[in-house]
Amino acid sequence: MVRIFGHSVQDILLKHLSAILTLSALLATATPVIAADNAAADEPIDVLPAFGRMEEVIFRYLSAEISYQRGNTTAGYADMLSIARSTGDVRLARRATEMAISGSLPDEAMKAARVWQGLAPQADDAAQVLLGLQLTHNRADDAKASLAKQLSGSSNANLPLAIGNVQRLLSRMPDRARAYALIKELLEPYRYLIEARVAVAQMALVNGDRDGALKEAREAISKFPNSELAVMMFTQLIENKAESLKLLADFLKRNSTSREVRLMYARLLFEQSKVAEAKKEFRTLLQQTPNDQTSLYAMGLLMVQTNDIAEAEKYLSTYVNNLKGQPDRERDASQALMILAQIAEDRNDTPAALAWLDMVATSGPNGALNATLKRAQLQAKSGKLDEARQLLSQTDVENDDERAKLIIGEAQLLRDANKLPEAIRLIQDALELHPDHVDLLYELGMLAEKNHQFDVMETALRKVIKLMPDGQHAFNALGYSLADRNTRLPEAYDLIKTALSLAPDDPYIMDSMGWVEFRMGRLEKAEETLRKAFVLKPDPEIAAHLGEVLWVRGREEEAKKLWRNAGGKESKNDTLKSTLQRLKIKL
Repeated sequence: MVRIFGHSVQDILLKHLSAILTLSALLATATPVIAADNAAADEPIDVLPAFGRMEEVIFRYLSAEISYQRGNTTAGYADMLSIARSTGDVRLARRATEMAISGSLPDEAMKAARVWQGLAPQADDAAQVLLGLQLTHNRADDAKASLAKQLSGSSNANLPLAIGNVQRLLSRMPDRARAYALIKELLEPYRYLIEARVAVAQMALVNGDRDGALKEAREAISKFPNSELAVMMFTQLIENKAESLKLLADFLKRNSTSREVRLMYARLLFEQSKVAEAKKEFRTLLQQTPNDQTSLYAMGLLMVQTNDIAEAEKYLSTYVNNLKGQPDRERDASQALMILAQIAEDRNDTPAALAWLDMVATSGPNGALNATLKRAQLQAKSGKLDEARQLLSQTDVENDDERAKLIIGEAQLLRDANKLPEAIRLIQDALELHPDHVDLLYELGMLAEKNHQFDVMETALRKVIKLMPDGQHAFNALGYSLADRNTRLPEAYDLIKTALSLAPDDPYIMDSMGWVEFRMGRLEKAEETLRKAFVLKPDPEIAAHLGEVLWVRGREEEAKKLWRNAGGKESKNDTLKSTLQRLKIKL
């Protein structure tokens, strides 16, 4: 039996039957096509090359493919390109290009792409592949003419799109400085368009030239004072948030219907803790567009932040109902559903909570696991602890992290059922299999602390710190535990200080810092820190600590008022209840 490169012809036929049949059919009909009289004059007609000996072409094609499949990419590519040149077949030139690209042969890929483009000068795909290769491999000078042609050949209506495409292509270049210089050169004739200035500013940022980006942005906003793009770009670049807010507010006075700018303004207000003003802007957006999903979602989350539960439920339920069972590709709808389930649970409406949880699976790729955990919590809360544990143990997972979440969820069910030793054993068993899993270690620390096994807690948290030195939670948890027990206070202070440096805007870590300052006798500083934390997060635990500082400083009525507002005797927060009991305070 005749063999080619160690393969029988039969082997080759079986392995490449589909390719052979396709090629044979194409080559068999590869004769010049003459346009019919009634063909549209501007409709492109593919002209396929004519071949002499089709069997020879098939043999050479198979030889090239076999070389490529056996790992000899260079030989396979060279043979395929040779066939393309000799036959003038566009498809073979494209295949040679693919081989060179997959074999990481950039120079050869560009050579093949030029042949491909030469055989099909009107083919956009050939031109785009060649251009992409040139830019990816820093051949900016070769690409410049093609990019300039894209811009000059665009109509006025399509020019902004062409500018965006040029920017996207140049962003692929590894040489960022060269890409920045090239886009400035290419877009110089088009600086009368805001899109050109934005593209240059963005490339300046990518190149690390913040001053250049700011210069472009300032010129843009001066030349285009009513451009959304200009004001939004400039706002993102300047560091002075007060200036940003004023700039956006002034723009909205002139352009009150600008949705994107108002959204940016509302978000920035919220980031600056101007919650009431942020609400006002989102309400304006809803007045202009009552079913705007972004505004409904944002208002719902804002109402949760400020504990306006009824309003939160109204906005979030409207947002979810507008989805009509479809996933939201722009937002995490599962978060809204989980909040709605929690609101229903808090008012003891378990059927409503379960109904919201049922919708999580169809809300998008996220949230299904959290919904399962919440469902188990509801079962356990209704006295069905065994069924809840069974639900978690039988839930399918895709990886070890998801399994760890379910184990931690089960441990928390046991904790809430006052079965701390069993919860600790569950986590310790899981750590036998995954000794360095930081989430399991952290949970062990928290459970051990609650069970007064402080040595176990400290060992677990210090291992988390070692494994994850840039994570703030273990530093904070260990530091707070020491401060709360009024022991090793300098060490507690240093741990919490480290946590605060890693997450300077976290109100719970601020609370820990205020508490350790209180323990160290720094009452004025403690009050200042705790007030800042309470403004960011009016949480009952923070209120308990701030109230105790006020109480010790002799401002007893102010402390009582704070505690009453935080829930007082009816509060579910253990820290607040224990504070009132320890200080023997009746509200």
